[in-house]
Amino acid sequence: MSDSEFERIGRRLFAEHLIGGNFGNLSMRKGDRGFLIKRTGAYLDDPGEYVFVPFEGAVPKEASSEYRVHRAVYMRTPHRAIVHAHPPFAVAASLIMDSIKPLDSEGEQFCPLIPVVNGAPGTDDLAEKVAGALVHSKLVIARGHGTFATGNNLDEAFQLTSLAEYACKILAFRKQFL
Repeated sequence: MSDSEFERIGRRLFAEHLIGGNFGNLSMRKGDRGFLIKRTGAYLDDPGEYVFVPFEGAVPKEASSEYRVHRAVYMRTPHRAIVHAHPPFAVAASLIMDSIKPLDSEGEQFCPLIPVVNGAPGTDDLAEKVAGALVHSKLVIARGHGTFATGNNLDEAFQLTSLAEYACKILAFRKQFL
C-alpha cells in the first residue's frame, strides 16, 4: 500500500462527486497495532502524509476527526480498509430511510441492504453504531453524514461507496417515473 494508492482513490472519489472539499477520509489497517488515516483538513486528492493512529493510547492531533469510527471498526472487525465519503444521493436517502434496499442489479447482488445509523460526526456514539453495523456488513450510511465502506483494500471500499451512490440515484430517479 503506497501513498499513491491513497491519492488514486482520493482522485476517484472527487471525479465521481462522492466527496466535496476536504470532506471524507481514507484509512488502511497497518498490522495489529493501528492504522493510517488522512490528516484532518487535508484534501483526498492531495492528502500529504497520512497519520498513524494506534489501536490503543494517544491519538495524534493531526488525525482526521473521524478516527474514532475507523478505530472502532478495525478493533471490532477484520476489515482492512475504510473509505468514508459524502455521496449526495446516499446522504439524501439516509435522511428519509432507515435502510436502503437497492433496486438495481449490482446493488441487489453486492449490498442487498444498506443499514443507516444515527450519531453525530466524530463521536464515540457514531463510532459504536458504525462499527456495530460493519460487523455484519461492508457498507453503512451515517444519517445525514455519509457512507463508511470497507474492504480488503481501498479499491474494494471505493467500489462499495460508488455502488451505494448509484443505488440511491436509481431509487431517486425511479421515484420521478412513478
